[in-house]
Amino acid sequence: MIVYGSSLSPFVRKVLAYASEKGIDLEVKSIALGAADPDFREASPFGKMPGFRDGDFAISDSTAIIVYLEAIRPEPNLIPTEAKARARTIWFDEYADTILSACGGKMFFNRIVAPRFLGMAGDEEAAAKAQCDELPPLLDYLERVIPASGFLVEDRLTLADLAVASPFANFQHLDVAIDPARYPKVTRYIETILARPSFKPMIERETAFLERTAPAAAAPAAAPATSA
Repeated sequence: MIVYGSSLSPFVRKVLAYASEKGIDLEVKSIALGAADPDFREASPFGKMPGFRDGDFAISDSTAIIVYLEAIRPEPNLIPTEAKARARTIWFDEYADTILSACGGKMFFNRIVAPRFLGMAGDEEAAAKAQCDELPPLLDYLERVIPASGFLVEDRLTLADLAVASPFANFQHLDVAIDPARYPKVTRYIETILARPSFKPMIERETAFLERTAPAAAAPAAAPATSA
């Protein structure tokens, strides 16, 4: 089975972490933004990461890929079968993909991808607005809903945790600080999930790659906008 993309994408990272937790071996074929690789484009007609192939079956979208993997490898179960728990898991996956990652994407694209890999100026105003105005309410929500168990659904690891934690690796790459005084539960939660073997080595490789490709004179880091 092949995944097309880069783990710097929170969607690709989610799929790879999920497969790791399931004990599924995936081959990663690195694909750059806008790549015209025909196998990738067959799997992902609109060029979005990740693309996926298992023999003659090809599909894109991280959630669609994960649903397929869950069906062919039901255990360990990471998408609950109980109705309410399943619904909550899908909600957190949606929250991560379309709300949290969209916010982080404005920062990551404009501060790293555009200037470093596309040779174009990023929109710092858009990045700063995402960090200062959009991110805090998303963290406020998580701080309210993280249970004492440290897992979002059924007091155990599920897709919900893998989906929600994945974008936070990009925040770490951006040096976006999460204030532990304001967000103690979020801070502990993210540290715990991203320290799992399914995430930690992958994030370390990403960090090393970004360090190798960093410009000689990095711009001063933006002040954290997530502290009170």
